[in-house]
Amino acid sequence: MNLKCGIVGLPNVGKSTLFNALSNAGAESANFPFCTIDPNVGLVTVPDTRLSTLANLVDPKQTMPATIEFVDIAGLVKGASEGKGKGNAFLSHIREVDLIVHVVRCFDDDDIIHVEGNVDPERDIRIIEDELILKDLESVEKRVETLKKQSKGGDKEKVAELEVVNKLKDHLESGNTARNFEIDPEDKEAYKDLFLLSDKPVLYACNVPEDEINDENDFVKTVKDIAAEYDDEVVSFCAKIEAEIAELDDEEKEMFLEELGLESAGLDRLIQAAYSNLGLITYFTAGPKEVRAWTIKKGTKAPQAAAVIHTDFEKGFIRAETIAFDDYQSLGSEKAAKEAGKMRQEGKEYTVKDGDVMLFRFNV
Repeated sequence: MNLKCGIVGLPNVGKSTLFNALSNAGAESANFPFCTIDPNVGLVTVPDTRLSTLANLVDPKQTMPATIEFVDIAGLVKGASEGKGKGNAFLSHIREVDLIVHVVRCFDDDDIIHVEGNVDPERDIRIIEDELILKDLESVEKRVETLKKQSKGGDKEKVAELEVVNKLKDHLESGNTARNFEIDPEDKEAYKDLFLLSDKPVLYACNVPEDEINDENDFVKTVKDIAAEYDDEVVSFCAKIEAEIAELDDEEKEMFLEELGLESAGLDRLIQAAYSNLGLITYFTAGPKEVRAWTIKKGTKAPQAAAVIHTDFEKGFIRAETIAFDDYQSLGSEKAAKEAGKMRQEGKEYTVKDGDVMLFRFNV
C-alpha cells in the first residue's frame, strides 16, 4: 500500500529536521523560510519488534519490513491559499497525502526565527488550518457554480448535490474544517472527488526542547487541548535528539534512549501513531526465502489481504493458513504451531488480525 504522510507546519518549526531523521534523505534544513521548495519524499521503515522476532526464528535469506512514505512539504505561511510563500504549489502537495503530520514548535529559542515573531502553538495551528479551509473553499465554490448550471434542467440528483455542497460552503465560510462537517456518508459523494485538504486526518508532532523531552510543557498542553477537538493524536519529540539517534546503530540507540530515560524514540512513536491514525494493521508471511510485514486496513478480509502480495492471490483464493503471532513466538516455528493445533484454516470471510502469520493457498 502506497501510503503517504505529509509533514506540514510553519517555517522553522523542525519539519525538515524531522524528515531527515525519519528518512536520512538529506532534505535541506536552514534558519530561514522556504528552504524546502520541492517536496522531499522518503520511504520509512515501520518499527515492529515482531518482524525481528520472526526473522530470528525462521532465519530467512531476507527480511522485509513494512514501509510508509513521508513527504516533507515546505513551510506554509498566512496567505498561502492566495499563493504567498509558494503556497499554491505546497497546498497541492498536501492534496496527495493520506495523513497530515502537523509539526508544531513547542520551544522558545531566540536564535531560531519564528515567522510570526513569537511562539504560540494555538495561533500557529489555526494559521495552517485556516489556509487549508480557504483553499478548500475555493474548490467548493467552483463545484457550486458547476452544479448550479447542471441543475437548471431540474435534474433531481444534481439539485440534491447542490444542496449538500452549499451547506459545506457555509460550513467552511464559518471557519470550520471539512472534517467536522456532519453529513450522511452517502451525501459525501457530492464532493468526495475534491479531496479536500481540511478533511484529511491530522497527527500533531510537538517539537520540544531537549531538557523537556520527558515533561509536558504548557505549549504541548495547548496542542493536546486543540487535538482533543477532533480526537487527534499528539506525539512529542525533540528534533535535535532524533537527528542524533538517526546516526546511531540499534545498540547505541538503545543505550542513548536509556540515558535519556526514554522507552522509545519519538520518531518510532510518530510512525506508529501514523499507522494507528490511518487505521492500518500488519500481517506477516514467513518462510526460508523471506520474512515480510504487509500493511492492510483494519477489517480487511483474507482474499483482499492476499491481493496486497499479488492480485492473482485474491482471484484464485482457496484458504489462508493462519497462526497468531503470539502462538508462533511461543511455539518457535510453523511446524510446531501446526502440530499444536495452532494453525487455523481460514476462508474468504475471515477478517485478518494484526500480527497474523499467514500462508495463502490459491489456484493459478
